[in-house]
Amino acid sequence: MNKNSMLKTLYKETEGFRLVSILTPVMMIGEVIMEMIIPRLMSSIIDDGVTAGNLGHIYRIGSIMVVAAAVGLFFGIMGGVLGAKASTGFARNLRRSMFRNIQTFSFANIDKYSTAGLVTRMTTDVTNLQNAYQMILRMFVRAPASMIIAMTMAFLINARLATVYLVAVMILACCLIFIMSKASRYFSAAFKKYDDLNESVQENVSAIRVVKAYVREDFESEKFRKASLNVQNLLLRAEKILSFNNPLMQGTVYTCILLISWLGAQMIVSSGNTAFTTGELMSMLAYCMNILMSLMMLSMVFIMVTMSAASARRVAEVLSEQSSLTNGENPVTEVKDGSVKFDHVCFSYKKDGEQVLTDVNLDIASGETVGIIGGTGSAKSSLVQLLPRLYDVTAGSVQVGGLDVRRYDLESLRNSVAMVLQKNELFSGTIADNLRWGNEHATEEELMEACRQACADEFLVRFPDGLNTHIEQGGTNVSGGQKQRLCIARALLKKPKILILDDSTSAVDTATDAKIRAAFAEKIPGTTVFIIAQRISSVEHADHVLVLDDGKVAGYGTPAELLESNSIYQEVYRSQTKGSGDFDEKGGDSNG
Repeated sequence: MNKNSMLKTLYKETEGFRLVSILTPVMMIGEVIMEMIIPRLMSSIIDDGVTAGNLGHIYRIGSIMVVAAAVGLFFGIMGGVLGAKASTGFARNLRRSMFRNIQTFSFANIDKYSTAGLVTRMTTDVTNLQNAYQMILRMFVRAPASMIIAMTMAFLINARLATVYLVAVMILACCLIFIMSKASRYFSAAFKKYDDLNESVQENVSAIRVVKAYVREDFESEKFRKASLNVQNLLLRAEKILSFNNPLMQGTVYTCILLISWLGAQMIVSSGNTAFTTGELMSMLAYCMNILMSLMMLSMVFIMVTMSAASARRVAEVLSEQSSLTNGENPVTEVKDGSVKFDHVCFSYKKDGEQVLTDVNLDIASGETVGIIGGTGSAKSSLVQLLPRLYDVTAGSVQVGGLDVRRYDLESLRNSVAMVLQKNELFSGTIADNLRWGNEHATEEELMEACRQACADEFLVRFPDGLNTHIEQGGTNVSGGQKQRLCIARALLKKPKILILDDSTSAVDTATDAKIRAAFAEKIPGTTVFIIAQRISSVEHADHVLVLDDGKVAGYGTPAELLESNSIYQEVYRSQTKGSGDFDEKGGDSNG
């Protein structure tokens, strides 16, 4: 992403806070003007009041100084308040837009980013941008304005002495540019390492039961220590380089003060306090501090911008990412039925990558139950994910209800296809809250009916709060089988035309599995059901069974036909009827 498009993307997120973003620098300029007036007033008090012995002049100019200071304070406070409002609003918009855009991502888009990377972008990176935006609105305007006005005032007082400032600013600017260019590389690298740090934390917390079960706390602690050390080392290198900034700045300030004091004193003595006065010397020293401190503030702004440049690119990447799945022109909003046709379907996860599915041809009537079996990595899950268009085919077409899935409105298509994935996810909240993901308007009776079909009512009656039982994040307070049955009930509430069960009864006993299948046959006879399973008992009553082998159709027919003619199906049947119980003797199907 080039710089212009990145800035345009980020600028859009200032919407709603552009007025305060404009007013903030206006307030800062007002504050600077008031500050620059005060040294001139102080010079007048010394020369025309103290030296001349004019007490009335001192009172009059002193009153004006108090008013100028009060007005400057007001401008400063308003600049801080408005700047905070603009920067926090900008950060809110960034997080909201990133989250909304992530919700539109297809699986192919999500595969490009790690979960930890997305979390880092929405937290650390956005915070960096928030701080940088506030610095830009306030200090990036205040510092140059203060330096330019102070330099102008100094030249108006005495051009010869003001030349000292000009030389000092030029030398200091060159040194600061060199320091920042060296430090920026380390900051950019450090923020990338935050992904590894967050990933270590997230993985450890989400898998804490496994970590403790295998007593791997020391291993995880060491992994986190290394990730943390990488961030520390990169930031330390950057900070070591930046540490030269302060002594360089202080050395320049003190040198300028000494030169101005020495040269100014000589001019006062040689002219008898006429060509150059004591009050003017005091003003020059005040402007000296203003000029050099402004340069220091400007250097800090550049450092902050340098630190946030990497964050800006990372955030803009997510904001600019377009879903690889979009609706075509005049999308169809109604799925006629649950009939499915795979027409010479080929699929790969990456462009020009290895094909996961090769020349798959199937024709499935609406209301049929189709079992799918195959070894680990045979692309069972990949096949069914093409139905709700979680991915698009590489070649060929997938048709639902007689139409290519790419012709449907995505929301309408996915509302007609319910999936119970291999990894069952429940969210924090009550059981009723989780079930209503399938139908947010479902009544309590409809929820219980779905639970009965999924055989979840068997354990619900044992919970004191029933449907109002609280579920912890990830469903950690229910068993694997209970979680699977709740996920099936949630899918049934959608009243889908196609129901996909991706190895979703693996944690329930065979008797409960049989009850669930019987409920499907009785309660949703018009729904096309796909059952990916490891157990032959889960698919032996299906209308047809699909056997996949390395992404190719190795067999398709009724269970009886396959038992007669398909060697893979025969081998699985024999191994399980002998008591093995597993489809894949080497360890079952994890990814399909």
